[in-house]
Amino acid sequence: MSFIQKWTESSLILKIIIGMVIGAVLGVIVPQWSFIGFFGKIFVEALKSIAPLLVFILVASAISQAKTGIGSKYKIIIAIFLLANFIAAVVATIACFVFPVSIHLSAASSAASPGGLADILGGMVLKIFSNPIKSLSEGEYLGILFWSIIIGIALKMVASDATKDFLSDIAEVFSKIVYFIIQFAPIGVMGLVFTSVCESGLSIFSQYGELIFLIVGCILIMAFIINPLISFVLLKRNPYPLALTCYKESGITAFFSRSSAANIPINMQLCEKLGLDRDFYSITIPLGSTINTNGAAVTIAVMTLVTCHTMGIPVHLTWALLLCAVTTLAACCASGVVGGSLLLIPLTCSLFGISQDISMQVVAVGFIISVIQDSFETALNSASDVLFTAATEYYTRAKNDEPVYYLGEFSKGD
Repeated sequence: MSFIQKWTESSLILKIIIGMVIGAVLGVIVPQWSFIGFFGKIFVEALKSIAPLLVFILVASAISQAKTGIGSKYKIIIAIFLLANFIAAVVATIACFVFPVSIHLSAASSAASPGGLADILGGMVLKIFSNPIKSLSEGEYLGILFWSIIIGIALKMVASDATKDFLSDIAEVFSKIVYFIIQFAPIGVMGLVFTSVCESGLSIFSQYGELIFLIVGCILIMAFIINPLISFVLLKRNPYPLALTCYKESGITAFFSRSSAANIPINMQLCEKLGLDRDFYSITIPLGSTINTNGAAVTIAVMTLVTCHTMGIPVHLTWALLLCAVTTLAACCASGVVGGSLLLIPLTCSLFGISQDISMQVVAVGFIISVIQDSFETALNSASDVLFTAATEYYTRAKNDEPVYYLGEFSKGD
């Protein structure tokens, strides 16, 4: 058996864990070996480069060959995405009332606020209708989804079977390319961990420890209580084997890449292993990376309420509910704003009359803790895309009296 065959057939998760350990050790012992971190950059850039084309081809192919009766699944999963965002905001709000935290506001950040909700939503609409080539080159998934769906519908109406089969073959080619890239994940993760240890170490815990633990605690509640509970409502069975599989296979790489876009190919491959319908997950995974952002909802709500507590601003129930509603919408917009969830904090702070000067100071604090906050946030966002996609798929199969094939390749006779 050749080395390449042994490498591809061995456990990917075990190799990633080994890569994490090696990266952490090297980061402590030889932080001057900066070339090690370059492997992480190459891995993330490779995933980011292939992801837009992969999504475009898979979605167009899926739509062009889509079977009837798939529409109800989309309604279910979109509702779940929005519900998870809202519950995440509620969890964060309750946690801030139970465990109030104050922060020292440093010098204001020079980053620009994204403006009001209308401006953000307007920007999202413009990105949907932007040039498809520009969307592909810049990784704007709203535009990619829109144009791939339009092209897929057009192909379904006018293309011959041979053309559709050709497009399906191209989709298989891109899936195989992703498979090759993912085989280098252990080396990439080693580089990412090395960089994190060199740049941050453990000193970040000393100054903003309470804030970090508040955000991470809310994210863990979503990951191990709320999201499995939502899945249980659909599955009517123990959701933790599925949830833990998603966190292990998707969450680990998302944690270190800190990029939902880069994790799309990994999520696609995981959905295939779970035995899901490619016509379905090829659309829901990129859609989820755009609007299923319950980790971002946690960050936005926590940072806003921490600011209110620091400044002595009382937050009544009505305002707390309004904050949760606005946070739900703002979190959906996080992927369309440079800086993600952090630069949407001024939007929610404005609900309480907090000036942009103050709110941008909070954004500066957010960037300080982002190496930890963003890692947990991205891991939750990305892994829950697969979790909710799988739960919806299995629910629909059971409802239609079809074989469920729960957990797919990960099943142990269940």
